[in-house]
Amino acid sequence: GCNPLAETGRSKLQNQRAVLNQQILRAVRMRAGAENLLRATTNNKVREQVLLELSFVNSDLQILKEELEGLNISVEVYQNKEETFSIPLVPLGLKETKEVDFTLPLKDFILEHYSEDSSEYEDEIADLMDLRQACRIPSRDEAGIEMLISYFLQLGYVENRFFPPTRHMGVLFTWYDSFTGVPVCQQNLLLEKASILFNIGALYTQIGTRCNRQTQAGLENAVDAFQRAAGVLSYLKETFTHTPSYDMSPAMLNVLVKMMLAQAQECVFEQIGLPGIRNEFFTLVKMTQEVAKVGEVYMLVNTAMNQEPVKENIPYSWSKLAQIKSDHYKALAHYFIATILCDHELQSSDDEDQQEKALSQLYDYMPEGLMVLTILKDKVQRKQLGKAHLRKAIVYHEEALRVCGLCKKLRNIDVLQEVLTAAHKRSLLKYAQQETEDDFLSLIQAPDILSKTEYKIETIAPQFSKVKVKDFFHRLGPLTVFSAKQRWTAPRTIRIHHEAGELGFSLKGGSPVQIYCLDPVCAAASMGLKEGDYIVSVGGMDCKWLGVNEVLEKFKSVGEQPIEIEVISCQDTAASMHSKSATYSVGMQKTYSLICLAMEEDKIDQTKKAPLKLPFLSWGTKNRQKAASTLCLPSAVAGSSQIKKKLSPFTLLNTESSLY
Repeated sequence: GCNPLAETGRSKLQNQRAVLNQQILRAVRMRAGAENLLRATTNNKVREQVLLELSFVNSDLQILKEELEGLNISVEVYQNKEETFSIPLVPLGLKETKEVDFTLPLKDFILEHYSEDSSEYEDEIADLMDLRQACRIPSRDEAGIEMLISYFLQLGYVENRFFPPTRHMGVLFTWYDSFTGVPVCQQNLLLEKASILFNIGALYTQIGTRCNRQTQAGLENAVDAFQRAAGVLSYLKETFTHTPSYDMSPAMLNVLVKMMLAQAQECVFEQIGLPGIRNEFFTLVKMTQEVAKVGEVYMLVNTAMNQEPVKENIPYSWSKLAQIKSDHYKALAHYFIATILCDHELQSSDDEDQQEKALSQLYDYMPEGLMVLTILKDKVQRKQLGKAHLRKAIVYHEEALRVCGLCKKLRNIDVLQEVLTAAHKRSLLKYAQQETEDDFLSLIQAPDILSKTEYKIETIAPQFSKVKVKDFFHRLGPLTVFSAKQRWTAPRTIRIHHEAGELGFSLKGGSPVQIYCLDPVCAAASMGLKEGDYIVSVGGMDCKWLGVNEVLEKFKSVGEQPIEIEVISCQDTAASMHSKSATYSVGMQKTYSLICLAMEEDKIDQTKKAPLKLPFLSWGTKNRQKAASTLCLPSAVAGSSQIKKKLSPFTLLNTESSLY
């Protein structure tokens, strides 16, 4: 990972994010305690004092939320350092986490489950913890991506080897929400895997914003990075469908995927226009459709950001920036088509049919009384329609400037103000160059422009297979056999004596080899060797990874001398029990912590009614809704009250409030 002491702009932002997360956690705990006291007390004086304290705590939470939003819109830090005149792109901040100590739980499990000396695996455990620590501060390049993916793949090995489905390992993972700062704590390794996936997507967005958008190569890299970010976030949404964190909820991830694809589309438009936009009929038609596509996708992003439940938690400045970009690029589309109509008259040498066809593709409909061919031939109608497009462009530019001025965070981004102002002045200048005598007589309204792109922007699925990872705990044996799901007896020592050159049994299988066709009257059987036993060592040498031929060679190498082998037997394991760890906040949709959907309960006959069970952790009366088990804090909800309105973590308290 990066040097944690490096005073870079990005590291300062992440450090500020970590501090804010701790402050938010402290304020949330104070609010929970005050709400519990408010429910418990009957003393009016105490109630007044607690209500006053709650108002201060909620105000602090609102201020902390605004500070966190300020970090999320600090886009200048992530942009390329080269001088640029482009609207900034929005990256995602990395999720913060607490340190995790795997040492004691893994060593205990190795001793208990695998019956091996756990002290021999201290280096492997240290390597795992070092890799996790490095993943908290990844470098903003392909090496950082590869490191995060390698840890994600390593977690797959760790999950299979050390996390049985029937019980928890006692390892508590804590991750902070990227947008609200609220912590999520679970003993579920799937929370760790989902959070790492989110950070892979976030790191791709930071790489994309860092690319130099003044070069073709830089823009190509930016498009690729945003498509890969969208692919990772989409994979996260489809794989981990019941995440307990706001920033990884399906609705939020859906919005983030759309935003990344919109930014990729924006970079495609910049890539097309980088060599310069020639004032030529067909070139301007192409640019009009491309820029209209950018405006359309940002309009869809803005619409998605203003839907429940995302609206409560998405940074306000992100929503406004999407609206500004939508208006800005729509204005550019109208400016381009106005340039076509005002600067290009149909000449005798022009292909009339081709121009008519190209221009008709820009409109879904034409104003009443107008036809495309008539507009091309009639100079007056061309001017009138061109000026109508300029008026609409100016309206969109002014709306973009107005929205930018209303948002404090965006108002402070100088390059954004400069780009919007320059585009507005250009449209005003173009309009001023046209004759103005007939302005009051012209009633033509500029029609909407149809968008079209020749460059299809799609998500790029993560390619985990390209990163080669070796299992840290390779020495435990093949994962297909030596996993947390299967239980084994402790190794038994069997002393093998050759009887007339015969062992009394055969071997089969891959690695490790298995006892097959055991003679029940041979000496090995009398010493406790069983059919189906696995051989884990021969003559004191580990042979978990050896095949049949290699093990037979070891037997032959000792000649007629007796040899000791160690074997293990498979034990019957109880059926896996999937327990749902509910993460529920009153008034919000119920979500279960990260559990794969392919569960045994899918096989239960639908006609059978399961008996009602009490929630995992609940406080108050039985008829109250489930409380959050993710946070080890009580939910502050009156026992019999029914809250209909959805609440966010920072909803200001009226009389009651909920804790996420």
